[in-house]
Amino acid sequence: MLYAAPGGRAPWSWAFGGALLGLLISLLCFAPARWLTQALQQATQGRMAFHEVRGTVWRGSAALTLTGGPGSQDAATLPGRLDWELRPAWTGLQAMVLADCCMQQGWHLQVQPQWGGASLRFSDSLSQWPAQWLSGLGTPWNTLQFTGQLLLNTQGLALQWTQGRLSVAGNARLDAQHMGSRLSTLQPMGSYRMQLKGGATPGFSLETLEGSLQLSGQGQWVGNRLRFEGVATAAPDRLEALSNLLNILGRRDGARSLIKVG
Repeated sequence: MLYAAPGGRAPWSWAFGGALLGLLISLLCFAPARWLTQALQQATQGRMAFHEVRGTVWRGSAALTLTGGPGSQDAATLPGRLDWELRPAWTGLQAMVLADCCMQQGWHLQVQPQWGGASLRFSDSLSQWPAQWLSGLGTPWNTLQFTGQLLLNTQGLALQWTQGRLSVAGNARLDAQHMGSRLSTLQPMGSYRMQLKGGATPGFSLETLEGSLQLSGQGQWVGNRLRFEGVATAAPDRLEALSNLLNILGRRDGARSLIKVG
């Protein structure tokens, strides 16, 4: 015969409840890393794919591949592995992400849920990425097949999504160094700087640091869309070598190409 414990519960019910609680805590603490990578893959519509996934949701690593999305045959895998650590905080979630091929120090991120959206803050950082990696994203990157190095510098960068609208604070600078393309016999074509400046209406600019292919332009983020207008020109003695690329970059207007996005 079972006797009720004080408070009206049988001893076995307390044991069952304790075992269930322990199971839930263990499941939470040791959740496999693939749960996180699968969620990210779905959120990016398959443009980020993860392989050789190891560890847990809270501390793990994987090989990261960029793809053109569902049905695309394009893919490019980042050299080395991507490591991460996640830690809950009172304000949301803190994360550290390190790509051993491209970063001397990991990115420290803060994710904070907010009413109607969320915010993401980046630590100030400097990283260097292979331009060839972009070819995995499909059109037009698979046609351009850039070579060179992408040097990314962030300062006070923070992104906020509120009711489907994106706002940006801080700055980010991307230096595309010694860039080449399979569409040009001229290697390299030049080096370029792209800058993102936050504010009520985030602005984007493109300028040429050096090279025979000259790029310039200005743009703004309006809602979640980038509107950009720019011009690509070639040095007169390099026009023939860069003509195919000028045809791809935008609408051809004589010796220049007019670039328009959005």
